Amino acid sequence: MSKANVEKLLADEFVCSHCKSSGAHVEKLSMAGTGISRFLEIQPYRYAFVSCHNCGFTEVFNLKMLEGKDDLGTFLDILFAN
Repeated sequence: MSKANVEKLLADEFVCSHCKSSGAHVEKLSMAGTGISRFLEIQPYRYAFVSCHNCGFTEVFNLKMLEGKDDLGTFLDILFAN
């Protein structure tokens, strides 16, 4: 599943566990790990923060898990800045 499809699916299919409203806003965040990735400012850890349109409650999803990418795909994303 592509990045855009995952984000759209999260936004469209989100049902808030707090207010039971549907629909959300998605923001992505990338983070460095420890060691060499932090030193080189490589950010292989990617998450989607999905916020309810109604109450603002936010859930965090691991994009690597949702997109089904392997480490080679992550490396290529970093290399080619996708």
